[in-house]
Amino acid sequence: MADRPPAGPAPEHSVVVGVGAGRGVPVEEVLGLVRECLRDAGLSPLSVRELATVDAKRDEPGVVGAAARLGVPLVTYPADELARVAVPNPSGASLAATGTPSVAEASALARGGELLVAKRKSAGRATCAIAWWGTGPSAGPPPWPRPSPSLSPSLSPSTETSTSTPTTKDTIITATDLSTDTATGGDVDLRHHGDAEVRGRGDLVDLAVNVRSDTPPAWLKQHIAASLDGLAAYPDGRAARAAVAARHGVPPERVLLTAGAAEAFVLLARALPVRRPVVVHPQFTEPEAALRDAGHTVERVLLRASDGFRLDPAAVPDDADLVVVGNPTNPTSVLHPAAGLARLARPGRVLVVDEAFMDAVPGEREALAGRVDVPGLVVLRSLTKTWGLAGLRIGYVIAEPGTISALERAQPLWPVSSPALAAAEACVAPRALAEAGHVAHRVAAERQHLVAGLRALPGVEVVGPAEGPFVLVRMAGAATVVRERLREGGFMVRRGDTFPGLGPDWMRVAVRDRPTTEAFLQALPHARPPHAEPLPPTHP
Repeated sequence: MADRPPAGPAPEHSVVVGVGAGRGVPVEEVLGLVRECLRDAGLSPLSVRELATVDAKRDEPGVVGAAARLGVPLVTYPADELARVAVPNPSGASLAATGTPSVAEASALARGGELLVAKRKSAGRATCAIAWWGTGPSAGPPPWPRPSPSLSPSLSPSTETSTSTPTTKDTIITATDLSTDTATGGDVDLRHHGDAEVRGRGDLVDLAVNVRSDTPPAWLKQHIAASLDGLAAYPDGRAARAAVAARHGVPPERVLLTAGAAEAFVLLARALPVRRPVVVHPQFTEPEAALRDAGHTVERVLLRASDGFRLDPAAVPDDADLVVVGNPTNPTSVLHPAAGLARLARPGRVLVVDEAFMDAVPGEREALAGRVDVPGLVVLRSLTKTWGLAGLRIGYVIAEPGTISALERAQPLWPVSSPALAAAEACVAPRALAEAGHVAHRVAAERQHLVAGLRALPGVEVVGPAEGPFVLVRMAGAATVVRERLREGGFMVRRGDTFPGLGPDWMRVAVRDRPTTEAFLQALPHARPPHAEPLPPTHP
């Protein structure tokens, strides 16, 4: 611990994190808030030079532990010195309790410099602010993405000056227009997908991609092959559209066939007059990427591991006119109650529910596809996962006729090929639905075996109850060291740190057959970093 900034030359640009914490605030709460603020500034924890606070907090375990976990010195300042630092968000409560109007902001700015992230408050009693300062006259601006000056304080977690409380103790709302790079979203690579993990590596056991193995089945291949005789004609989607509509009990004008669910996200972003889009994370990143590419400023509702990544509808801003949520959600495998999602609907809002993995849920319980009583509902379905058609690109949208018409106008001519249309018609036929139902039960059994095996390993935590054909796993270094060691052992998993709201200790593992799972469970303990300390549990 350092009572003053360390002597000697400093880097040309330094990041200082100022923190405050009430007595007894746990290290995970302080550290979680710090990491959240760093993500919002487009910064890595590796960029932090020091953690700073007031002298009175120099022995507070949550603060001391956060500095230790970040691997940086804890610098403390007397309260009267911090009281002389001008802060943009002073608090009378903080002044009365600590002698400074904002411990977090004053500590971050004690060296001078510029505030990158204004004071944030956790759901408990921790506060955080981030500043940078440059050394020397030529230091210039910091060489990392800067937060947009248009960020509204009302979108951030409540601060010490606020008299309101967060909508739910485990859910935060964060503005994310952090960078001009719409492909990366500032803090994570939104365009990184599981196929990148295994591309060109046929020698690896693929646990990264969520497409069911050993697919498409022979009967489906034969059906698609038979459609090739008609390739000279332009695609005619009327039969497939009618088949999908009949499968969900809706009229054909409520259905739009797309080149996979990913195209539907692009159409929604381009065709709808959206003012305030909100994406619920962690989830599939293409919706946010598509919205950014269309020029929208995207806000995030980040679900917390401490609540099992479950959504409280009250966390979504009332005036959001587009809300996107997955169900079951990729990568968390959480299945949200349909009734809770329906509560998000209201006049003037488009509610997009991505049900790409719903056919992997036995009985498709909690599905909203086919519901016509939910205003503004848009349901996306994919046929690529269960049937192994990722290379063919086929999915569909179910929505109100006016929304379907708007999306259709944004599509190019003949967007879905004849073979894909043939596949769509076949995959919603009674035979296929019966087979999909059988597969869903088999996947559930194999997932239960995988989860039980993972939970028997030390230092491994699984998000549950999992309901999709994949599970989200937390262990020290999962997305980095563990993933690379597994690759060396012949297995590839999906890194979790490219999903907003997750970090380097998360990975996603696809559900496979029993022998593959057993081999993976034997390899995983050997991939754990040596001398790695177990992570504190996400649940109290």
